[in-house]
Amino acid sequence: MSFKRMKPFWVTFSVLALVFAVLFSMRLDLFNKILPEQSNISFSSIDSIPERESWMNILQNGRKIGVSHTTFLKRKKGYILKETLYMRINTMGLVQDINLKTSGRLNPDFTLSSFDFEINSGRFLFSAQGTVSGAVLSIKTHNLESTGNFDIKLKEKVYIAAGIMKAVNASGIEPEDEYTFQVFDPVTMASEPVRVSVIGNEEVMNMGIKKKTKKVAMMFKGVTQLAWIGENGEVIKEKGLLGISLEKTTRDHALFGLPVESSQDITMVVSIPSNELIDDPSRLKRLEVEISGIKYNHVRLYGGRQILTGDLLVINKESLSEILVDYDINKLKDVERKYLEPSPFIESDHPKIRNLIKNIVADHDKPLEKAIKIVAWIHKNIEKRPVLSLPDALSTLENGSGDCNEHAVLLAALARAAGIPVKVEAGLVYLNGRFYYHAWNLLYLGKWITADSLFGQIPADVTHIRFASGAMKQQLDLISIIGKIKLKIIKQTK
Repeated sequence: MSFKRMKPFWVTFSVLALVFAVLFSMRLDLFNKILPEQSNISFSSIDSIPERESWMNILQNGRKIGVSHTTFLKRKKGYILKETLYMRINTMGLVQDINLKTSGRLNPDFTLSSFDFEINSGRFLFSAQGTVSGAVLSIKTHNLESTGNFDIKLKEKVYIAAGIMKAVNASGIEPEDEYTFQVFDPVTMASEPVRVSVIGNEEVMNMGIKKKTKKVAMMFKGVTQLAWIGENGEVIKEKGLLGISLEKTTRDHALFGLPVESSQDITMVVSIPSNELIDDPSRLKRLEVEISGIKYNHVRLYGGRQILTGDLLVINKESLSEILVDYDINKLKDVERKYLEPSPFIESDHPKIRNLIKNIVADHDKPLEKAIKIVAWIHKNIEKRPVLSLPDALSTLENGSGDCNEHAVLLAALARAAGIPVKVEAGLVYLNGRFYYHAWNLLYLGKWITADSLFGQIPADVTHIRFASGAMKQQLDLISIIGKIKLKIIKQTK
């Protein structure tokens, strides 16, 4: 079957992670350490904050697609902050329910003592627990098949974001005040800077009542999310990507008011129409596209098979004939060797992964032979199905299904277990007249070569346009281009 006749429902990047990173980063699943660049605020000097319960409707262009519930409780030695979120997401016609739960125990000065995080989308479940001891955040992760443990060294105190927002508001934050936070995200197990600034005072309508608020902007990787904070410190409204917003409501209206509908088809909403049709991407040797509408400081367009000159991007198909027959794994440079290591989502050292790779490749196979066999095995054995969860190799193997992210992390785990350094890449890919967000791999076979196990390609076709490369953390770089990028095909060369 040719790719042009296949339904594109499975060619989907995990837009959900992007939405969470921007829309909910300040109040749901992100844990922060503050870096006060433009403020000398002292959280320890703030008076005790009252207990509070808050319900919010989650809307997409006016349609209710979910609900969030937050509780802030006092304890003898600090506070407990709990948040539960439910959303109904549509990706290429497949509607899935997703639940997230976050709980943080805070010290009296609002620093984080411990947290619990869980994401559940039916067939896929992931959870993480963390405890702060001195300057170390110790994290334990769980999925269907394994448990992982690792430590993160902290240079600053760690906060849970919603606690910080309450504390900052209580301290008398005013227009033009600005704070910078280094945000730790359990979704990517990495940290990124988030800049928070007060735009000014503004009245907004909420539940039929005009309320005085402070309008706050939160900037993350070139994307701005807005929040309106009431006089009592509650978040009244938020507005972010993809037409998604949150609005404070009552418990009854959240649970028994408007029914929760599925979102608009997120994969289609963020896809980009092509000005030309491509009959068979696998036959192209070179693709030239003009890129506009974005800045390049958060993305990796140049390098490897991609050449960027001004706004013109040229993608050349790699040649397998240039691959070395073999190379000495012991002589790899550090830049390649680090992509042999396991990670929380790429469990290349797990017995199930190591036992499986022995059945796929032989010890005497050369790196290219191993890569071809691994790509073919995943393409044949893993069902192509959209998944709304955190992609990890073991869960993908256990469930036998997944979208491009699951295919990419499983390929990375199997290839690393076979002694092949692998990166995860993310960007756009062409299918049926549009460019969709997608993820694939970059394998070191004497030189770096692209591979897409979902498409069954090594090398990947030239319509795979890379914007991010490396680990899961780098995939968040795509946030800065969603809804902004424009592509124009200039030339196709067969």
